[in-house]
Amino acid sequence: MKPGKHKFNVKHARDAEWKTGLRSDFEYSDLGIRNATNGDFSAHVIRIADASADHHTGKHAHMTEFQMIYVLQGEARFWFEGEGEVSVSKGDCFYQPDGLPHDALWMSEDCELLEITSPGDFETVRD
Repeated sequence: MKPGKHKFNVKHARDAEWKTGLRSDFEYSDLGIRNATNGDFSAHVIRIADASADHHTGKHAHMTEFQMIYVLQGEARFWFEGEGEVSVSKGDCFYQPDGLPHDALWMSEDCELLEITSPGDFETVRD
C-alpha cells in the first residue's frame, strides 16, 4: 500500500502540555492531529485555566467544515442559535454545523472537552 498524505501520531496524556489559546481563561492541550494531517484536521482538549473567571464566551461562530465536541468529564451549558440552551455532561457529544452562532454559558471546574475540527485552522466570527 502507498502511504497517504497524513502521518501516524500518538499523544500520551502523561506528556500533555497545556497552553492558553483562543480564550485566556481556558487551557488547550494539542493532540498533534493538525501536524499529522497537514492542517486538514485539529484535535485538542479544552479545560478551565481560571476557575474564578466568567467562562461566558459571547456569541460567535466558527467557519469550519466539521466541528464536534465530546465531553470527557464534568458538565457545560451552551447556547446555540435556533436550538436554545443545551446542557451536556460526561459522555455527551454534539456537532456544530459551519457558521452556527453559539455561546459557552457555563462550565464546571472539572470540565474537559475534546474538540475536533476540520480544517485545523479556521476563522472565528463575532457579532
